Amino acid sequence: MYRPNFYESTCLRCSETVYQVDRVGPLKDFTFFHSGCFKCVHCGTKLTLKTYFNNQHKQDDKEVYCSSHVPKSGPGHLDQTSVGIRQALNAPRTNKFVNEQIRGTRSEIDGGPLGGSRQSTPNGYGGRDVSSPSQNDSDYKYGRFDASALHIAHALKQTEIQKAYNKAREKPIDFYLAREEQAHLEMKHRKEEDDLYRKFARKREEEDRKIQNEFQDEWERELQRLTHKFEKELATSRRSRDEANILTLRHEQQKEDLEKNMTLRRSKKKESITRKMLEHERYETAALVDRQSSEMLELISARRSEYMQSESIFLDDEFSEGAVPIEYPLNAPVPAPPAVSKFQIYTDPIEFEDVDRIAISVAQEDQKTFTDLVRQLVGRCTTDIEKARTIFRWITVKNLNAMHFDDDLRGDTPMGLLRGIKYGTESYHVLFKRLCSYAGLHCVVIKGYSKSAGYQPGVKFQDSRFRNSWNAVYVAGAWRFVQCNWGARHLVNAKEAPKQGRGKNDSLRYEYDDHYFLTDPREFIYEFYPLQEEWQLLKRPITLREFENLPFVRSLFFRYGLHFADEGYGAVVFTDDTGAATVRIAMPTDMQSCLIFHYNLKFYDSDEELSYDGVSLKRFVMQSVIGNIVAFRVHAPCSGAFLLDIFANAVTPQEYLTGEPMKFKSVCKFKICCEELQTVMVPLPDCASGEWGPTKATRLFGLIPITHQDPLIFAGRSLDLQFRMSRPLTDFMATLHKNGIEEKKLAKYVTHSTLDDIVTFIINFPEEGQYGLDIYTRELGAPQHHHQHHNNNNSSSSSGEKHLLTHCCKYLINSSKRN
Repeated sequence: MYRPNFYESTCLRCSETVYQVDRVGPLKDFTFFHSGCFKCVHCGTKLTLKTYFNNQHKQDDKEVYCSSHVPKSGPGHLDQTSVGIRQALNAPRTNKFVNEQIRGTRSEIDGGPLGGSRQSTPNGYGGRDVSSPSQNDSDYKYGRFDASALHIAHALKQTEIQKAYNKAREKPIDFYLAREEQAHLEMKHRKEEDDLYRKFARKREEEDRKIQNEFQDEWERELQRLTHKFEKELATSRRSRDEANILTLRHEQQKEDLEKNMTLRRSKKKESITRKMLEHERYETAALVDRQSSEMLELISARRSEYMQSESIFLDDEFSEGAVPIEYPLNAPVPAPPAVSKFQIYTDPIEFEDVDRIAISVAQEDQKTFTDLVRQLVGRCTTDIEKARTIFRWITVKNLNAMHFDDDLRGDTPMGLLRGIKYGTESYHVLFKRLCSYAGLHCVVIKGYSKSAGYQPGVKFQDSRFRNSWNAVYVAGAWRFVQCNWGARHLVNAKEAPKQGRGKNDSLRYEYDDHYFLTDPREFIYEFYPLQEEWQLLKRPITLREFENLPFVRSLFFRYGLHFADEGYGAVVFTDDTGAATVRIAMPTDMQSCLIFHYNLKFYDSDEELSYDGVSLKRFVMQSVIGNIVAFRVHAPCSGAFLLDIFANAVTPQEYLTGEPMKFKSVCKFKICCEELQTVMVPLPDCASGEWGPTKATRLFGLIPITHQDPLIFAGRSLDLQFRMSRPLTDFMATLHKNGIEEKKLAKYVTHSTLDDIVTFIINFPEEGQYGLDIYTRELGAPQHHHQHHNNNNSSSSSGEKHLLTHCCKYLINSSKRN
């Protein structure tokens, strides 16, 4: 008898199983739909999370409706549900930002996998409290997020309650500023820019001539010195013909070496001067764009004000009753923390589906003027957020690093618009600022430090190596961060760069990282530290030292809603005197069924040393999942510094079981420091890679543990493990591992049996000690020839033919007569 898997749900409309990849929900009363079934029950109109409604008058009606067919309240009818929701929204905010039920308990595996019961503090400074920065109050700890907010979001969607930001829809720019007037100002700016570029070109030619003349003079002097020396050596003594030939050959070689040396020195000097000139050119270009952007904003503001004196700028009359919409400021406001979070502005990038489509369409073609480009981008945008979004997406769609430019780029040609990118005088951030000004948006370029390529946790920001720039744009009533370069950086790899000669669409890319659009300051501060304190946009700014000590997390950490389960984690984690340290990460409830984690451990100062005494360093880390907590317990094999890199990926069980390789991406890194080691560390048994414990078996195979729920088992000389199958599985196999004993010799000590939906594994240990148990299986009817990924596949030949099995789960077992 097979019962439904706890991790699978049923579509309310068609009653078929619905998996994470195609799931909409949870909605009313924890119901789910296939994305294709998510339609109005009355008229069949396809719905989104932004457009669906539930029946508020019948609690048992779980169906979804469009706005036209949702049951309405009659005259005098009081919707008690809505009243309840209003009371909840009006309730005073609590200072407890962490939901303790979501976080779970702080239980640790007794003694750890490799011995030693003492636990180091997760704080990177050995127990000294380094307070975390705060945006909303002084108690807020960065890296800890209340996952229950996801469920609140569903409630907000369900009732279509207005968000914290009042999105007043404005008439497009065409209503109040003629295209010709904006283009006229652009042409004036273009002339100024042409003059500046001609100045740059003259300066470069002048410096090039100066270097050429300088080295030509030096070459002639050195050549004259060599020739004089050669002639003197020939004349000072009588030489045989052979000796004269040798001197001649030596002279020719010295001339050749001198020429190579001079060429190399000239190239280095030219490179150095060019670099300094480019830095100066970037400064001058940025200053010019600053001034021109101000002029463009002044023009737009003036025409907008003139229009508003005679006409309403807003498209909707709904704002005339009740709250007054926020008008866009004429002058750039001072930097201050935003009052509402990104989540309160939009919860899903699909809300920008229409404007994103416009950005992609515009990126397919080339434009001759910024006026044409921006009008095409924002022509149908009715909010400042949409304007910023379409500009952001256009820049991330245009693969500017891979574009091919003609040698002679005039300003009035399509690609002449982006000549600053080609010459290196204009960055993504300056371009974003320029385009924002054409759309009437205040935007600034911020300079500071970033935890970018090459950075490792624990590194100090002492020079210009990790200098970076990014933007803040004023939308939704506040300054908000935008990082265009990082928003598309994951597609700049050499393997993915387009090849020449394959058409102009090779310069386009459609994937992007939404995290870097309107990023909340409390998340942005993990990766970016501005030189000007006020541009942290935090209520309590942090110091550079605190920034260095913040955990090294990536955008995926926030996208998956992860947070650290314990307080005080820093970039550096110190072990106790047994070499033990634990990093514990909590997952939001709705991600537990699909998140898969992995890790890598290596010596901190070496990219190649991945083993210690011939044993992989991975065997000194125990990864386990209990509830919503994934723990990585490190036991350093020796004193020194290590780098722990934690990866994650969101997959459905079906995707995992197809056997296609999974691409894990880093979510966070830690420097693990073991200053003193008083205990000899023993590596874990050589089992398949990945997490320990039965959680993986339940999540992927619906195999539910009956006898042992935890990854670590204390057993006597024998052990019975039982699981219940919630769906048909076959070809079970288990392998036993122990350090110092061959796997084949342990095969006879493990057997298994199946009765109805119960599978039992029986282990008789040949001696006391620590063992690892791998369990393999496959679904009934699953392909028998597919290739599996990193799961250490094994083959079974019990029926005379070989079946590839998938790793199901593994346990760490301590066998002793005392247990």
